Amino acid sequence: MKLTSEYKQILHKAQALYMKKAQEIAASHTKIKKLLQEASHKVRQIVDSPAVAGIKGHLEVFIRMVTAHVKGRYKGLSNRSLGLLVLGLFYFALPLDFVPDFIPFVGYVDDLSVLLGIYKSLRADIEQFMHWESEQSDLKL
Repeated sequence: MKLTSEYKQILHKAQALYMKKAQEIAASHTKIKKLLQEASHKVRQIVDSPAVAGIKGHLEVFIRMVTAHVKGRYKGLSNRSLGLLVLGLFYFALPLDFVPDFIPFVGYVDDLSVLLGIYKSLRADIEQFMHWESEQSDLKL
């Protein structure tokens, strides 16, 4: 999964503009919970959109990771990882970002770029979480 330089530029712009806000949200359980509700709601709204089919799975993993962290069940997230996950969810939940989401298909290109960049940056953390998550499922059997 290689990001083009244009996608990297979008991710860097998003970090420059929104990372401070993402860190503020990440520092508050109340704000994180609100963001999780907004992101989950938006995922349900766009579930059938072919423009976001490729990122739906990433979004769901991000939501599960942050939810498990907030509930105190998962302790494997560093502050950096939590900040990036929150940045991705925050950027996705924004209705007006670099390319407004109401523009058919292209409106999600920037969201896709940011989410893929974060996914790639946190691949090891995501794999660790998914392994932890599968162990939790095995314990319930």
